[in-house]
Amino acid sequence: MARKKDDAPTVTTFADHEVITPPHKLRHVVAQATSDDPDPVARAEQALAKLSPQFAAWMDTECARLDAARKQVQAQGVTDKTRDLLFHAAHDIKGEAATFGYPQAAAVAESLCRLIEHTRDVARIPVSLIDQHVDAVRAIIREHARADAMEIGGNLIRRLRHVTDEFLLEDNKDRLDEMEGILSPPLAPGEGG
Repeated sequence: MARKKDDAPTVTTFADHEVITPPHKLRHVVAQATSDDPDPVARAEQALAKLSPQFAAWMDTECARLDAARKQVQAQGVTDKTRDLLFHAAHDIKGEAATFGYPQAAAVAESLCRLIEHTRDVARIPVSLIDQHVDAVRAIIREHARADAMEIGGNLIRRLRHVTDEFLLEDNKDRLDEMEGILSPPLAPGEGG
């Protein structure tokens, strides 16, 4: 198969260095704005706005799923099955909540995911710590319209992150070098409170 001219990288040589520009293989799949559709981003934002009234119901459904997973943990203990149910419910909230307008719920769900992922023996996770995370997610979603919700949510996030870090430090005290990136503060602005 013969290579097209734009399939090869271009090389620009300077006195002390060269700049290699890779080919633009995806250029043909990128939609170009047209006079009929001048702003695809605006169109996507409009579609999202049309869906936004459903966000609260979707988050309520996700909260119910997280609560059901927590109840299985309470009834059966932390087993592989209950851990997976709890992790997947928390992970879905972590991924969806910010898009749906609940970034603080995403931060709490992320803390619960970290707890589950980085505890060496998940059966050792105190059910009360799981309860605190689940209750915080539910409260943040239920009360997000309150005037003081951001402040209260920020305090919950900081406290849960601190308690989770303490537990993970104790659980992993013989491999602290591996835990450095896991226990460091979040890098994204607004995370953790």
